[in-house]
Amino acid sequence: MLSGQIADGLATIFFGELIDRFGHFKIWHGAGAILVAVSFSSVFGGCIPCKLLSSFSAIVETVSYSTFAAIFNVGWAATQVSHMSMVSCITLNSTSRVVLASCRNAFTMVANLSLYGIAFIVFEVIRAETRADIENQYRWIAYLSIFIGCCFVGVFYLGTKEPRSKTGIHGDIHARISWTYWFLKILYYQVAIVYMLTRLVLNVSQAYLAFYVIDDLQMAQSSKALVPAIIYICSFVVSILLQEIAWKEQRLKAYYTAGGILWIFCGIAIILLPRRMSLFVYAISIFIGIANALMTVTAVSMQNVLIGQDLNGCAFVCGSLSFLDKISCGLTLFVLQSFHSSSPIVAGNYSTGNFSITRYGLGLVPAFCSLVGVAVTWTMELRIPSYKPLTETLLE
Repeated sequence: MLSGQIADGLATIFFGELIDRFGHFKIWHGAGAILVAVSFSSVFGGCIPCKLLSSFSAIVETVSYSTFAAIFNVGWAATQVSHMSMVSCITLNSTSRVVLASCRNAFTMVANLSLYGIAFIVFEVIRAETRADIENQYRWIAYLSIFIGCCFVGVFYLGTKEPRSKTGIHGDIHARISWTYWFLKILYYQVAIVYMLTRLVLNVSQAYLAFYVIDDLQMAQSSKALVPAIIYICSFVVSILLQEIAWKEQRLKAYYTAGGILWIFCGIAIILLPRRMSLFVYAISIFIGIANALMTVTAVSMQNVLIGQDLNGCAFVCGSLSFLDKISCGLTLFVLQSFHSSSPIVAGNYSTGNFSITRYGLGLVPAFCSLVGVAVTWTMELRIPSYKPLTETLLE
């Protein structure tokens, strides 16, 4: 995972620069989507280099899966940066940008829930009795997900116009904004910190949630899917509701703060929750879903406030912030797993005082990141211009 995160982080900077120089969001998105489909199918298709070299040693397997993970994340970087940049270029209206960000987050939740639906169908249709059957189940899940994803990518290309910044705003639409322009802005560093911390909250919690439910709380295997499903549903609902709000500086800060405070209380509850009261994790997951939506939508919206009308540098902003997100996430999970592997007790048991990296990683890391993120948010000066309702789109 660390190799994938490093590759993703470096690729976001690279693709951000290329998109700012040459434009054509949909071309970069398409190239990334192809890489994602090919590499993802290769990961679930087994260790291809192992078969070619007739060697299934741990070193060959590690190098093989690390390589395909890196290729996958390079493709993901291209799709992510181009897609996020399009949001900034479609409209200059701050409220409309928040609507797009919340809509984007809502459909991310729909995609996650759809994956659970696919998995449920596959597990019902294909019964697993051997290891080979289990591998076959996950191959079908992967291949069906890729197929459905490719269909929606096709819909995206056919139904979305290539956004271009109008010459009346910038003069020469090909005039690229220098990196130093952003580095001289204090708001750039503030938004970067908040965005990085927000992504850490989401990624670390997603990485450890299933292990916490199964290893620490020792709940049924079905809870491993049910708890994330509750989080995604709550995030989807909140993301939809956020589209109805007229956004101003204080509201962005207030909603992000609300999400951060919710996550702090959720983190404390995760650490203190005893195994005999494990069912309370379902209530906690509701508040986690609400907090995730509040923090994600507002953090992305702060990024759009930073970009403002400087559309010819939007890809660099998206890429550089994603770089911080990927590298910090990869290093954080690497450090946590290092402690996990060196601990004599793998499965935590809070009731007997045993130390669990999963429990503290899921509880402390997101809560601490939320606290720092909220503190940094209130130091920002988010100058959101008051636009009248748009009567003309920025798409050409």
